Amino acid sequence: MKFFLDTANIDEIKRVNELGLVDGITTNPSIIAKEGRNFKEVIQEICGIIDGPVSAEVVGLETDEMLAEARDIAKWAPNVIVKIPMTENGLRAVNILSKEGIKTNVTLVFSVAQGLMAAKAGASYISPFVGRVDDIGTEGMTLVRNLKRVLEEYQYETEIITASVRTITHLQDAAVAGADIATIPGSLFPKLWSHPLTDIGIEQFLADWEKVPK
Repeated sequence: MKFFLDTANIDEIKRVNELGLVDGITTNPSIIAKEGRNFKEVIQEICGIIDGPVSAEVVGLETDEMLAEARDIAKWAPNVIVKIPMTENGLRAVNILSKEGIKTNVTLVFSVAQGLMAAKAGASYISPFVGRVDDIGTEGMTLVRNLKRVLEEYQYETEIITASVRTITHLQDAAVAGADIATIPGSLFPKLWSHPLTDIGIEQFLADWEKVPK
């Protein structure tokens, strides 16, 4: 399973990347806005740090606007993936871009039908939002499991990015469900490698070590 980091914060990216845990990056307009820097500048800096896919999202809602933005973004770095919203116009743009060899990540997927449409249109990645699905009283991970089953059944090469990951359980369940990727907020990553029993164990070892004759 691949881990993407859902952030545009350079310090977070460098910290986790040094552990060998970052296979790619996802961003969105909200994440970019938090950095207070030029969009292109931030994405290009990230692409210089990370070898894997880096998602950069369009903001236009009309197909022509999406295409113009996507073609520009695709030139910023060889590992840029263009993020497109799951709409009729978005699907039209994805279909055209896929034929031009531009990779896309269809975002804001909340149903199997949406994921299937995106895959059929030519999306390289689809991003089901498990946390937001949970918020409306449905289990988000069921969506991931069903999407995985459908994509495998019909042999689509589209990869599933489990998004809106909020907890360790979300990550673990995504792995069990067979998701290709989980994109994880920088604030959650340290919780993944930490455990109170690990801390207690280290304290005990050190206390015992003090008893060893020097």
